[in-house]
Amino acid sequence: MEVERKTSEERADALEEAMMKELDKPAVRRGTGLLFGGLTPSGLPLALGELAPMPPKPTVVDFFKLRFMPHTVNHMLQSANDARKKGEPEETVLACLLHDIAVNLIKVDHGWWAAQMVEPYVPEKVSWAIRHHQALRFFPDPSVGYGYPERYNQIFGEGYVPEPYIKAAYEKARKHKWYMEARMITVHDLYAFEPGVNPTLEPFIDVIGRHFKQPKEGLGFDGSPVAHMWRSLIYPDNPL
Repeated sequence: MEVERKTSEERADALEEAMMKELDKPAVRRGTGLLFGGLTPSGLPLALGELAPMPPKPTVVDFFKLRFMPHTVNHMLQSANDARKKGEPEETVLACLLHDIAVNLIKVDHGWWAAQMVEPYVPEKVSWAIRHHQALRFFPDPSVGYGYPERYNQIFGEGYVPEPYIKAAYEKARKHKWYMEARMITVHDLYAFEPGVNPTLEPFIDVIGRHFKQPKEGLGFDGSPVAHMWRSLIYPDNPL
């Protein structure tokens, strides 16, 4: 069966996406273009509808408002809100706020992609945590109350073993000085699927301002090694 051929990462990502969609069922994908099927905020194909234009020098806030998928935004806001309410440091809150931005662009290895997207603009500890949260979510840590998600048992079956590269990433991260930074993303990720809870971005604007180095040229136009990733969201339906 096709489901049985999927890797652990593909199934985990499918589960997480399904859970995020439950947060905002009426919403449709934005900024998706050729990458996600070409749907606009109205639900029409790009040939029939239009994406809202981005400002000439877009900020990460503009991407939250104009390009990131609504259910993904809701999930990340809930994660960051949970971290903030529980007194986490601002850098941890920022990591929770940004940890799933790559699913607006690609599903595979979303932790690695998201970390790379933000690496030039955030403290190294933040991008490191985002990169490694993807592997850590498969492995419990009783010291912070993180158990293996029961939903993973439902999807993968009892005793499921993640792919070797995921286990290797976890073991490496477990010995790292910033291990707990990534672990706390999984802690707040676990409690961030609450239908009917709709936090706003406004409480995090100052956190972004203090810890996200906005390029003066705008994301996508600053000549950084990851500018093309942001441009792919700005111009999702460009054929070439």
